[in-house]
Amino acid sequence: MKKLPYYFFCEDIDYRLTHKSDLRLWLNQIVSDHGKQIKQVNYIFCTDTYLKQINKRFLRHNDYTDIITFDYSEDERIQSDIFISIERVRENALTYNVTVPDELHRVLAHGLLHLVGYKDKSPDEKSIMTQKEEYYLSLRHF
Repeated sequence: MKKLPYYFFCEDIDYRLTHKSDLRLWLNQIVSDHGKQIKQVNYIFCTDTYLKQINKRFLRHNDYTDIITFDYSEDERIQSDIFISIERVRENALTYNVTVPDELHRVLAHGLLHLVGYKDKSPDEKSIMTQKEEYYLSLRHF
């Protein structure tokens, strides 16, 4: 079986991701369920400071966030760089009383859900996004 084109990198932080093969299959289910294909998705794990700099430079926001998704997709083929603050994921896991892997998986799914067309600006959109995140988290078997 060909390796699915989901790649994981660290920038400005040392983080060891587990279950990469399982994660790729799980992430691919999200995309295929929405009739899309993956060209390449790069997940870049980083610090709060690193992601805040990206937020300021590219989005003109001066605040911390857990994820920023850059969409380079063409047609039905998804291509993206998704930056995730591991520090923010750890803090949110404490806040929401979930494990760090569960929160990280939620954020991984969140980025892909944006890429397949879901928004989260309005309360209704946020509700739908959260329902989709929960649904896909429930499908994990690792």
